[in-house]
Amino acid sequence: MFDTHELGRRPGAMKKVSRTVSAPKDLGIADVIGVPEGADVELDIRLESVMEGVLVTGAAHAPVTGECIRCLEPLERELDAEFQEMFSYPDADTRTARRDEAGDDAAASEEDDVLYLEDDLFDLEPVLRDAVVLALPMQPVCREDCPGLCSQCGARLADDPDHHHEATDIRWAALQDFQQNGTGDGADENQEK
Repeated sequence: MFDTHELGRRPGAMKKVSRTVSAPKDLGIADVIGVPEGADVELDIRLESVMEGVLVTGAAHAPVTGECIRCLEPLERELDAEFQEMFSYPDADTRTARRDEAGDDAAASEEDDVLYLEDDLFDLEPVLRDAVVLALPMQPVCREDCPGLCSQCGARLADDPDHHHEATDIRWAALQDFQQNGTGDGADENQEK
């Protein structure tokens, strides 16, 4: 929770805050990549008082861990995510309340998206969660040219670039046996006649 009491309701008032917080549970993309629970998340935030509420602009810096989607090797990175969100005063916009009383569904939908200050406090976790998840790669790789795993045996191809398997198409298997038995010579004799 962050306190905006010092800003008062004076439009133009500004305050900068730097804080390190512990990462909440499940801050990332499930089982792929994310910020480990309890890891230090460094926040640099600017709070600006405006007519409707407090505009929060900031950046988060945190370590992320995950797994390469191609070779399944663990990976670790640093993540920087930026965010900006408006936290409205509970009594700031009476026009929305009037539209809700009229039964306008669009106004009700807009109302659901508005974040409010409660006793001059706001919770940054939902905003931080959205910013971090959007900044994470959807398909993380250990390196851009990661060759992945062998589709036949599961060997990591980066460890053995020359890795391959002799594969015979089963449609040609009978012909391969024909050639190995040496009966292919008879076909050559018939061509000579």
